[in-house]
Amino acid sequence: MENIKNYIETNRERFLEELFGLIRIHSVSASAANKADMVRAAEYIRDLLEANGADRAEVYATPGNPVVYGEKMIDPSLPTILVYGHYDVMPAEPLDKWTSNPFEPEIRDGKIWARGADDDKGQLFMHLKAFEMMNATGTLACNVRFMIEGEEEAGSESIAGFCSEYRDMLRSDVILISDTTMISPEMPSVTSGLRGLSYIQVEVEGPDRDLHSGIYGGAVVNPCNVLCDIISKLKDSDGRIAIPGFYDAVAVPTDAERAKMAERPFDPEKYKQAVGVDALAAEKGFTTLESTGIRPTLDVNGIWGGYTGEGAKTILPAKASAKISMRLVPYQKAEEIATLAISHIRSLAPAGVRVRAEYLHGGEAYVSPLDTPEYLAAEKAYTEIYGRKPIPIRSGGSIPIISTFEKILGIKSILMGFGLESDAIHSPNESYPLENLFAGMRAIPLYFKYYAELKKKG
Repeated sequence: MENIKNYIETNRERFLEELFGLIRIHSVSASAANKADMVRAAEYIRDLLEANGADRAEVYATPGNPVVYGEKMIDPSLPTILVYGHYDVMPAEPLDKWTSNPFEPEIRDGKIWARGADDDKGQLFMHLKAFEMMNATGTLACNVRFMIEGEEEAGSESIAGFCSEYRDMLRSDVILISDTTMISPEMPSVTSGLRGLSYIQVEVEGPDRDLHSGIYGGAVVNPCNVLCDIISKLKDSDGRIAIPGFYDAVAVPTDAERAKMAERPFDPEKYKQAVGVDALAAEKGFTTLESTGIRPTLDVNGIWGGYTGEGAKTILPAKASAKISMRLVPYQKAEEIATLAISHIRSLAPAGVRVRAEYLHGGEAYVSPLDTPEYLAAEKAYTEIYGRKPIPIRSGGSIPIISTFEKILGIKSILMGFGLESDAIHSPNESYPLENLFAGMRAIPLYFKYYAELKKKG
């Protein structure tokens, strides 16, 4: 597809300025104060779809943030690809850790530096421009629909209802997503599996007010102490989660599958250096990569309570809280795991405190077969761009809505990610290599081409 490559070179600066315009919108879904920015981002994408050749592009209101829908149906006999992405981003804090303004993109060292540069504005933008180029060059090989939401970073609470209400409008053969990473341009990979997620919040309440720790300490149960004690009992010394029933539905890959996964290169020293630690943790009996890809985990994402300001304040706090996430593997159910975890946490609480706990959001794990036209089209596209066949990998991350897509729409998803682990998504100084941005724009039209060919062959 030399015409696609030439089109990118001719329009490179325009593409970047359009992407920067999207990045500059503060579409942080975690804050209700950004409602107007969410609408601005949705309308910006709708306008791009219209300009890029969509026959229809609309912004749909939801109980949360808007969903952008677009389509171009060229031939009912051709397969239809549903492109999914999200325009919302994580908060940029702590701002003092950023080298540059997170919402004013800069190009340095061959990368775009900004919040959302990779996750997911940069990767979503590849699809918008691939769509433009296929229309402009007359190479659009499949019908295409777009469903782009603004709540992915906050649990996609509205998207299930949207899918149910507009099931017929979204009818497609495959969902194509770029919201994941690959190993490297030298060793490309396709994410063939994602862990699920179960997210809970716990509050431990004691006295009806903060108390003087000298007068009451030793006589009144301290909620902070209790919470720390509970959390310490959620995992054992082997790294296994100590919640009764937690592993009942866990499927362990076969030795042959584990051997295939082990072909992925891994340098523990470089890994430690990349994240700034001097030691790694893994569940006993499993490697580091297996512990982040095929095994469930439990992590405290935040913990607070009592006095945390400058200097000393000798109190016995009235309340302590924590947010806890559990990454899940195939066959574990998010709500069932949350119920088990909450029940166990309550059972660990002593008299003298009250435990409040709630399930915030989650979703099931996802695994894609490797022998279908949907996956093989991605494999062929990566091979043509990078000169070698991609490795299928299981990612430790979660996109909970993917399992919802399969339940409601009955469609499998393919994860064509071009991000890198070094892009620091969700962290200060997020970046995205220009090389990967433009490689993705070239690979997506190839996916359309090969998918149409493979589906025709049956």
